[in-house]
Amino acid sequence: MSLSQGIVRAALLLAILLLTGSCSSSPPNLRTSGKPRTIDMIVKMNHGDYWNTVKMGAEVAAKEFNVQLTFKAPDNESDIGGQIQLMDQSIQNKADAIILSASDYMKLAQVTDRAAYYKIPVISMDSEVASARVKTFVGTNNYEAGQKAAERMVALTGTNSRIGVMNFVQGSKNGDEREEGFMDYIARFPGVQVVAVEYCQSNEQLARELTRKMLNEHPDINGIVALNEVASIGTGEEMQKLGAGGRVKLITFDSPAKVMELLQEGIVQATVIQNPFNNGYLAVQYAVEAMEGLDVPERIDTKSKIIDLDNMLWPDNQKQLFPFVR
Repeated sequence: MSLSQGIVRAALLLAILLLTGSCSSSPPNLRTSGKPRTIDMIVKMNHGDYWNTVKMGAEVAAKEFNVQLTFKAPDNESDIGGQIQLMDQSIQNKADAIILSASDYMKLAQVTDRAAYYKIPVISMDSEVASARVKTFVGTNNYEAGQKAAERMVALTGTNSRIGVMNFVQGSKNGDEREEGFMDYIARFPGVQVVAVEYCQSNEQLARELTRKMLNEHPDINGIVALNEVASIGTGEEMQKLGAGGRVKLITFDSPAKVMELLQEGIVQATVIQNPFNNGYLAVQYAVEAMEGLDVPERIDTKSKIIDLDNMLWPDNQKQLFPFVR
């Protein structure tokens, strides 16, 4: 076992110990007995560490609040039509509530309004949708997360540098907001030039190809930011393959095992982490509150944080690398 693998494994073990030692109590106003209500959770894709952790948090809450949870997703984040079909199925099946992470801000709006018409509460989670009928949004402040990534990038590359952006699906609200936050911060520095913006459609192979293209077309590039888990893995692996790691600074999003290994190996300099466990858990909790007719907050910010080699093993950061509800 390599040193980097050993450190990552130790971090995982610490996180598991923290997780198994934690417990969340039910809000006193919620019913946790009687016939289970049905909640459909429709997310962007059915694989990946991020979505698996969202599912884990949702399942913990479902058990606690006596909810029958159905987890649904297309195979790929770019399958917007597939996500619309899943929403239609949930409406036809008369789910008691729907939790939606919309792959496209505008294109999922109509079906979200239709769910509300049929008196099905919709909770927006992770990525927003252009509907005024959602009960609440649970997730990261993505604009702020993009600014954090940009601040670290400028610190690494200086105020006279050339930067590339590897986004995922154009039209995805969280991707758009991360890019907007990144660009707005970078705009403070006239000497920092964004030389390329690419969209990998949340496909690792495409992210590799676009990274290679970016490096070939801009051999003097100083840094790349990758704005979700899939983009981060594809970009990081290609930079490692081409020997560009370290010379070209890389800021990623999320904390799958591969990204943490690349961080240990110096390919990734920092990663912006979210709270996928909390996103899943709290989305179910607030869906139950909405079904009970309780007032719910308009937005629940589950926070983000920059992780690097200097702070990744801090106990508080372990809680966010492997999130749980305290």
